[in-house]
Amino acid sequence: MIQVKNISKKYGSIEVLNVQSFDIPAGESFGLVGNNGAGKTTLFNLLLDLIRPTTGSITSSNVVVNKSEEWKTFTGSFIDESFLIGYLTPNEYFEFIGELRGMNKADVHTFLQQFEEFFNGEILGKKKFLRDLSKGNQKKAGIIAALMGNPKVVILDEPFANLDPTTQIRLKNIIKKLKENKGVTVLISSHDLSHVTEVCDRIVVLEKGNLVKDITTTALSLKELESYFSSSLEN
Repeated sequence: MIQVKNISKKYGSIEVLNVQSFDIPAGESFGLVGNNGAGKTTLFNLLLDLIRPTTGSITSSNVVVNKSEEWKTFTGSFIDESFLIGYLTPNEYFEFIGELRGMNKADVHTFLQQFEEFFNGEILGKKKFLRDLSKGNQKKAGIIAALMGNPKVVILDEPFANLDPTTQIRLKNIIKKLKENKGVTVLISSHDLSHVTEVCDRIVVLEKGNLVKDITTTALSLKELESYFSSSLEN
């Protein structure tokens, strides 16, 4: 589904990412972890053609993302609040995204009904603009908008941040169902190792722009990751 080949990103003489190659098969839940400045968001920005690579390429379903926009038709994403349109209400925003995805108002309404628990009565039908919502509620709106139109690939950067514990649990269930029921390829970056090990089939660790670990998730993965990041404190 996704192939990363010899990808690097430099700003002047400073290299912030240098990854030789890895593939993400269709239907895999892929986790990306690392400390601040590891290159996680840079990699996701390259996947979404928000920035251009210095070298290499990223291919999604046989589409080179910085050569064609065809990947946008099957990709949903939420990186941060800049993906929202602050002067719209959540309802207006969902209708706008739905129209881009070929959904009419009835389709949008039906789609949103399945996320009533996740919204917890704080999103839909409110007369607030997106810019006036809390960070957590902005994130809820952005994540669900990323799922509209049945995407094959969903990319979420730090999806658990700013969410209360109940909402985090609900989000984990949503992510698991994406893979189990629809075979969606889900890419998640997070600082929370427990959340990532719970929802991801595979986890890649970045350190200072380099891929240093690529593990298949098992019952021991959380301890392995905690041990790795604990050892970095001693170095």
